[in-house]
Amino acid sequence: MVEVRWTHQACQDLQAIVEFIEKDSSQYARLFVVNIFQAVERIAEFPKSGRMVPELGDPAVRELILGNYRLVYRLKAKCVELLTVYHGARLLDPGKLK
Repeated sequence: MVEVRWTHQACQDLQAIVEFIEKDSSQYARLFVVNIFQAVERIAEFPKSGRMVPELGDPAVRELILGNYRLVYRLKAKCVELLTVYHGARLLDPGKLK
């Protein structure tokens, strides 16, 4: 199992998504958070389980698809760094992946 570190960007993204979902249903917002944290546990156990982000072509930058959302992370030597969580219908902004 590897350490998983959340970037400030990923935390902000998750918070914004949860607030958006909560406008319609607090239950679905909680369920979304549970699903995200289960995915993060899977990444900690199997860091290479996500696919390479097609827009970037960098094998160190991977993603898990969770419904309509993409959880993007970077493989590092001793940890995994969560970079962003965003809706799959939006284009990926490489500037957010710093």
